[in-house]
Amino acid sequence: MTMISVVIPARNEAENIGSLIDEIDAACAAHGNYEVIVVDDGSDDGTDRVVRDRMTGRSNLRLIRHDRSGGQSAAIHSGVRAARGEIVCTLDGDGQNPPAEIPRLFAPLLAPGSDGVGLVAGQRVGRQDTFSRRMASKIANGIRSRLLRDGTRDTGCGLKAFRRDAFLALPYFDHMHRYLPALFNRDGWKIVHVDVGHRPRGAGRSKYSNLQRALVGIVDMVGVMWLIRRRKRSRPTEIAVEN
Repeated sequence: MTMISVVIPARNEAENIGSLIDEIDAACAAHGNYEVIVVDDGSDDGTDRVVRDRMTGRSNLRLIRHDRSGGQSAAIHSGVRAARGEIVCTLDGDGQNPPAEIPRLFAPLLAPGSDGVGLVAGQRVGRQDTFSRRMASKIANGIRSRLLRDGTRDTGCGLKAFRRDAFLALPYFDHMHRYLPALFNRDGWKIVHVDVGHRPRGAGRSKYSNLQRALVGIVDMVGVMWLIRRRKRSRPTEIAVEN
């Protein structure tokens, strides 16, 4: 049975991470062969202690800790590199992404004839965010979709599933997690979209403001457009000669 690695990037989520791990266990129990990797992105609220307490007697729960905060993309990248599974699922550490959706994400990657599918991207419906954040996200997603033509209405959703080797072949840069559909498409992979639920944050607050997201997004958008235009277009074929 294919192993699934669930990667959770988390920064200062001590109040949310314990119950989130329990929900992931409940969601993945039917599959059986899975692991959960929490990447503590330089937390100072004891997030790592909560995870350590739950690791006792559980060989499939792992903890990776950054010595300083590197951001969500850095945390995801560290988790994927450490993952033992062929398929990786991600979700945010704040509890807003329902873990019950995880099986619906990895299913298209395990289905017969799915060899060409590289990424399954969750698309939030009924978002439980403030009006200003929803509007900022809608505008940013509209601009991104028009410029990158990635066919995705919501790249900010933390619920995603993808092939580990395909992800690690992508060029790494900070904030790349928001451009995964465009990057996977750049490398010739098919993208599947799945509508998923969304919940209010359990505790704490968001780590980024709308202004911060917008300013960073402008630079990243230009960079991704450059990467798409400079992609490798030739396809190698090895020629064998009978001796």
